[in-house]
Amino acid sequence: MARTPHSVSDVMTQTVVAVGQDARFKEIVETMERWQVSALPVLAGEGRVIGVVSEADLLPKEEFRDVDPDLLQRSQRLEALRKAGALTAGDLMSAPALTVHADDSIAQAARAMAQRSVKRLPVVDAQGMLQGIVSRSDLLKVFLRSDEDLATEVRTEIVDRLFTEDPKEVRVAVTDGVVALQGRIHDRALLPLVARLVRAVEGVVDVTFDVGADGEPGAEEETPAPDDSGT
Repeated sequence: MARTPHSVSDVMTQTVVAVGQDARFKEIVETMERWQVSALPVLAGEGRVIGVVSEADLLPKEEFRDVDPDLLQRSQRLEALRKAGALTAGDLMSAPALTVHADDSIAQAARAMAQRSVKRLPVVDAQGMLQGIVSRSDLLKVFLRSDEDLATEVRTEIVDRLFTEDPKEVRVAVTDGVVALQGRIHDRALLPLVARLVRAVEGVVDVTFDVGADGEPGAEEETPAPDDSGT
C-alpha cells in the first residue's frame, strides 16, 4: 500500500514562485500571468515569508482608476484606497501571512483555508522560511486514492485492530470512496467509534454499515453521524 497522505508535506508543491518585498506592481502582475497563479508569497531576506500578495490586493488600482471616492467611500474602503496607490509587494501584500507547516494535517490546512477564504497557503518551517505551497486542489488529492488502497487501510488499521476475536467476520468493501462494512459486529456500541475512525481515513467519502449481532442476519444500519464534539 502506498504511503497514506496525512500531512501537508504529502500533498504540497515544493517548487514555489515568490516575489521580494521590493517587487514592483507590473512585475507582480507579469509573474502571476507567467506562472498562472492568483497569489504569491512575499519574501524577505533569504526566504522568510512576510506576507502574500494576491489578485485581490492588485484590483483596487483598477477599481479606483476613474472615480473620485466620496467621504463615505473613503471611510469604508481605507485599506483598498491605500492599496490603489501602492507600488511594491511590501505595500500591497496582506500581512502577516496566513501559513501552515509541513507537518500540519490536511484537515488543519483545509480548515484554515475555509475560515480565511483563501485558495492557497505558504508552507513554512519553524523559522518562517518558505518550504512550499499548498492549494485547495492539493488538499483534494486525497480523494484520488484508489478504492483498493482505502479498503486495505480500513482493514489493517481499523477492523483488524478493533475486532480482534474474529476480524474476518467483518467484510470491507469500498466503492467510489464510500466504505461499506458488512457482516457481524458483536458489540453494537462500537459502531459510532468505527464510523468516526473510518471517516478519519484520508480519502474516505462516507461509511455505511450492513451488520448483525450474534445469531442475527446482517441488517442495514443507519450510519452514525459524525462526532461534532471536536474530541
